[in-house]
Amino acid sequence: MSDSTDLELSGAAFEDLVRRAAAMCARAIDGLPDVHAAGRIGAEAAAEAAALRTDFSDEPVEGGFDALVPVLERAFDLALVTSGPGYLAYVPGGGLPVAAVADLVAGVMNRYAGLAEAAPGPCALEDAVVRFLAREIGYGEGAAGVLLSGGSLANFTALVAAREACLPDGADLRRAMVYASDQAHHSVAKSVRLAGIPAENVRAIGVDARLRMDPSALETAMAEDVRAGRIPMCVVTSAGTTNTGAIDPFEAVAAVARAHGAWHHVDGAYGGAFALCGPGKARLRGMELADSITVDPHKGLFLPYGTGCLLVRDRETLVRAFRMGASYLQDFADTPELIASPAHLGPELSRPFRGLRLWLAFRLHGVAAFRRALEEKLALAERLAERLADLAAQGVPVELVERPQLSVVAFRLAPGRDQSLADANAENAAFLREIVRPGRVFVSSTMLPSPEGPRFTVRACVLSFRTHRAQIDAAIEDVAAAARAVRGPTPAGSGVVV
Repeated sequence: MSDSTDLELSGAAFEDLVRRAAAMCARAIDGLPDVHAAGRIGAEAAAEAAALRTDFSDEPVEGGFDALVPVLERAFDLALVTSGPGYLAYVPGGGLPVAAVADLVAGVMNRYAGLAEAAPGPCALEDAVVRFLAREIGYGEGAAGVLLSGGSLANFTALVAAREACLPDGADLRRAMVYASDQAHHSVAKSVRLAGIPAENVRAIGVDARLRMDPSALETAMAEDVRAGRIPMCVVTSAGTTNTGAIDPFEAVAAVARAHGAWHHVDGAYGGAFALCGPGKARLRGMELADSITVDPHKGLFLPYGTGCLLVRDRETLVRAFRMGASYLQDFADTPELIASPAHLGPELSRPFRGLRLWLAFRLHGVAAFRRALEEKLALAERLAERLADLAAQGVPVELVERPQLSVVAFRLAPGRDQSLADANAENAAFLREIVRPGRVFVSSTMLPSPEGPRFTVRACVLSFRTHRAQIDAAIEDVAAAARAVRGPTPAGSGVVV
């Protein structure tokens, strides 16, 4: 039998391949300012994408990587341009290029990063990242954390830790109750179900006028459950809801949760990273009182998708929930655990060295660059809100739903005289289409509660490291033009500002 070496590359061949791939990526980066901010999605794009699903051959493609570049570029073209400067929809990340270099290095070196005994070096670098984030959000020396694929898995990991910490052995999971505001991310309910607790055991807690959890409503719900023989297990608050960036009152909620012996988890997937800058830390005061916090570096720290993080106040709560042994690991039995093993702190066993993404970015850019970028995003959101208020004062029929608590700005066309809710929602959908049509910015929508019922609302989330004042000013121009296109000229003073 001859050696099978078809999959091996020499150093020179690998360097050439990387150079060609880097050239494609460099062209894409330089072209971002000129790309339609929304990219290409929808039925037409899906039909084009279907043609890309060609079968594979036993033989290498003729022409090598260069022959595949047009296919790759077409595939990336048929998607939202989440890395672009005008991408203000959903929750942007940006895809920091330095992190892509880290992925390249980590992938080629391919060290197993689940157990510190097997990779003390990589795990030490990752542990440094986690410890730094824990300190930044206000946790003490006993804290720990684990890097995961995103906020959904981080929230799930927190719910499992809460289950193990707060429920007695053999407890009926049907009695376990979880509390979150009616603005919480849908991953919370999904995590509850995955943790073995009925999804209907998530109690939606009412919110105040700024869409923040109402602590008195929480206290009432938890007291009712105790009287009914149920077990208050976990309260989930938000460090920036996806809808409006609302920040729940952490200190008041922490007191209620503590009084009922419940775990307090903060879903800071979107907003938790703002704790790294001064204005953000002030707005998130009290977050550090929670038992656990989700932070997504692929959101607030601008990394590529696939980088989430769970931080806990007490390391042992994760160890008790997730540490397991196996006979085939007996070779590591005598190795002292001086560095945390990610596999002992979360559900993943086989996992990539994803911590290198943030470690390399912090080293090459410096943490201050991230602090400045986060401050800028908060300031840009304020600028957008102020300019929307100016438009309203000038007679453009827009209303600012809520002053930004972080970097989400929610707004819509002000209701017309005697306009029904259905007509207002349809008009605002048309308003959104007109805003994004020029392709300079891409914003998204949501439905927010109102006395009349769910109201269609446009939302802009400023979070890409490539978004600056020029994009915000372009957004204002396109909002004004869209309002005129949908509503027409409006008498002065008809706008509404809150």
